Amino acid sequence: MPIRVALVGFGYAGRVFHAPLITATPGLLLTVLGTRRSASETGYPEVVAVADPFAAARHPDADLVVIATPNESHVPLAEAALAAGKHVVVDKPFTITLAEARALTTLAVEAGRVLSVFQNRRWDSDFLGVRAAITHGVLGEVVEVRSEMSRYRPEVRDRWRERAGPGSGVWYDLGSHLVDQALLLFGPPAIVTADLRIQRRGGTTVDWFHVLLGYGRSRVILSSSMLAAAPVPRFVVRGTSASLAKLGWDRQEEQLVRGLRPGSPGWGEDPDPLTVHPGEGADPEEIPSPRGSYPTYYAALRDAIAGVGEPPVTAVQGCAVMSVIEAGGRSAAEGRVVTPDFTPAERRAWSEFESKNRSATPSLDR
Repeated sequence: MPIRVALVGFGYAGRVFHAPLITATPGLLLTVLGTRRSASETGYPEVVAVADPFAAARHPDADLVVIATPNESHVPLAEAALAAGKHVVVDKPFTITLAEARALTTLAVEAGRVLSVFQNRRWDSDFLGVRAAITHGVLGEVVEVRSEMSRYRPEVRDRWRERAGPGSGVWYDLGSHLVDQALLLFGPPAIVTADLRIQRRGGTTVDWFHVLLGYGRSRVILSSSMLAAAPVPRFVVRGTSASLAKLGWDRQEEQLVRGLRPGSPGWGEDPDPLTVHPGEGADPEEIPSPRGSYPTYYAALRDAIAGVGEPPVTAVQGCAVMSVIEAGGRSAAEGRVVTPDFTPAERRAWSEFESKNRSATPSLDR
């Protein structure tokens, strides 16, 4: 029997990411859409369209509820779905506060249901390549990572992500991705120093950030701007043996926007290579980027619901990300270095994940 899925929210995230990935995953069946549109208007005429998001979250024709709604509604919808006996996926950011994230995680444990956070950019081609280079020792000991996701959007758009409110702005939005990737690479940081700003005229929420995560003598620098008219590298990584640059972004989002679906020819391919600079006058080496693989998330989630393995992103990991997000907010507001709050379980979540998944890190075709 397939796992029946209710997708609550059919805005950009629901329409572009979740619906295509769910319908492309064997063993998952999209049955309910929480949207004010009619089923025929969504492009999925076979589903039941439900205007009330809470009714969709509790719908009897769903085993799994995917929440892709504005951030401040994540917790009440997830609570309603868990109370109705559903497994739950929450789009990033997991919650607005760390306290909410921990409470929701406890609720899922008590309900005996899978709770996961949609962190699809773990399967970006650029990140997979950088992670493989670090894991396989291509760069020696890594002492600095610069990870930037910037765009050129000088006009403030009338959408909830760009309006003042709980959990809005790019630190919660793109920052959640960058923090999750940093924790996968190095685990929980010792310190967080953040500068969060509004730079666009007419802006009411954070549209620029520069955040430093401290790991002893190593540093991870996360940044984003909505006024980046010139291209900047997606990653720069410096190690004791070599440095690496990755210029272009993963192309899966672009492919989904164009209507391409997982499994189509060229899906996930990234023609932009990783460039390794050995130094000492040696020539740079270009390494092909691994293929991006967003479908991996929902395939692993399906297996976890069936009792095979852990969720691809655990709720405890989601809590750790929220700890860094909150620490960044405090650092920026108070102008000081902040030590993030992690429970022992939140610290273990990353080392345990790394030990289980190290062998699955893709090799580099050198």
